[in-house]
Amino acid sequence: MLTKKSSRTTSPDIVLIGAGIMSATLGVLLKKLNPSFSISIFERLDRVTAESSDAWNNAGTGHSAFCELNYTPQKENGTIDVSKAVKIAESFEVSKEFWSYLVENEIIETPDDFIHHIPHLSFVWGKDNVAFLKKRHELLTAHHLFEGMEYSENKDEIKSWIPLVMEGRDSDEPVAATKMELGTDVNFGALTRSMFDFLEKQDGVKLYLNQEVEDLKQMKDGSWIVEVKDRDTRHSLKVHTKFIFIGAGGGSLPLLEKSGIPEGKGFGGFPVSGQWLVCTNQEVIEKHQAKVYGKASVGSPPMSVPHLDTRIIDGKKALLFGPYAGFSTKFLKNGSYLDLPLSIKFNNIKPMLAAGINNIPLTKYLIDQVRQSPQDRLDALNEYMPEAKLEDWELETAGQRVQVIKKDEKEGGVLEFGTEMVTAADGSLAALLGASPGASTSVSIMIELIHRCFKAQAESPEWQAEFKKLIPSYGKSLAKDVKLAARTRAWTSQVLQLNASLEAEFSA
Repeated sequence: MLTKKSSRTTSPDIVLIGAGIMSATLGVLLKKLNPSFSISIFERLDRVTAESSDAWNNAGTGHSAFCELNYTPQKENGTIDVSKAVKIAESFEVSKEFWSYLVENEIIETPDDFIHHIPHLSFVWGKDNVAFLKKRHELLTAHHLFEGMEYSENKDEIKSWIPLVMEGRDSDEPVAATKMELGTDVNFGALTRSMFDFLEKQDGVKLYLNQEVEDLKQMKDGSWIVEVKDRDTRHSLKVHTKFIFIGAGGGSLPLLEKSGIPEGKGFGGFPVSGQWLVCTNQEVIEKHQAKVYGKASVGSPPMSVPHLDTRIIDGKKALLFGPYAGFSTKFLKNGSYLDLPLSIKFNNIKPMLAAGINNIPLTKYLIDQVRQSPQDRLDALNEYMPEAKLEDWELETAGQRVQVIKKDEKEGGVLEFGTEMVTAADGSLAALLGASPGASTSVSIMIELIHRCFKAQAESPEWQAEFKKLIPSYGKSLAKDVKLAARTRAWTSQVLQLNASLEAEFSA
């Protein structure tokens, strides 16, 4: 229940819960669409981007479906579905448009702070996997968003692309790779911080750090009362607002439950922790200049797709391998072990039990991952880098993910490996649940949210005109319009400085 007394009160138009990429994106969009909006942002930690948006806590691939094989699943009859890959590729292009707007309007000083050109590769071995990758390449390159994707089974050519992956590999083993030169690496932490820096300079915007949102209650007039407590002083703040966005990563589900909106009932969460092997040998790091994604092992969940990943974090080149999955009952990296048990309610216990029963292989997989020894992790790395040595790598903890469990009439409950937006019928509250490819498609997700929650304003001539300034392709389909997609990519590549090669950038 809301406490009767509060040391302070405030009444912003908009409340954003969580200081990550989603809140930052929505905040900038809304402030551009209506500069008179007052916005309050509440973050439970003492800095922004400390959870999933932090560069060390996410893949940072710039998920564009160029190399992520889980976005092109193979059905039981052998056919490959590329529809999700096309949708994600289009959404990432929309994100690049918005980021280009931020750069051109000096909201972000330089694109080099957050985005770099890095080729995206898929790599597989074994006869069946080679056949799968070849067919995937044929299907994707039939679409203009994947134009330029190269395919090779030639070991010498693949070695020229990714030498670390080929050195020491069995010469008799069939292998294949695809390469998309247009790939990127995105530091979502740096991008988010730049957007918050901009927001904090705007009239009517306040960022509150170290603030725990304890309760939400909707009033009879449709507005909301949010109770927030300072984690240091324990002083409380009562916030009266017309709109709430819950973008707190793994912490979104408990807050959605507290809101009590009917649309939020029946959702559950399954937390999955992650770890990386981080290379400490600079000589090894310099030999690899790509993001190489493989195929998840048989019986493994989609989020377990391994990758040998060149990253640029705070201006320094890094090399990571993983993720290694694990299990924790925390919903956030800095959360509580009671998060999972406290999230179980009468309205979601059936979907959660059904999802658990239907995903016993996942449970076994996570148990096996938790029990891994350093040698086990090295063995997994050696599949992608045969000559890797354990002394060149350190184990680091990545971010916490909460996969969505939702009601399903047929199964009772299903585990979703994606992003789910939940909005109140009256548009006064929205929450974002789930994980990948969220950050990379954040702009498209937030535009959809605005259309759901600000329907009348979104259709107004003023907002429509502003949308087209923020995202030039707005209202058109990059997936359907070949010429528009080509013009858009040419523009964003120039503005974001993605034409220069990574080798040239870091050879100095």
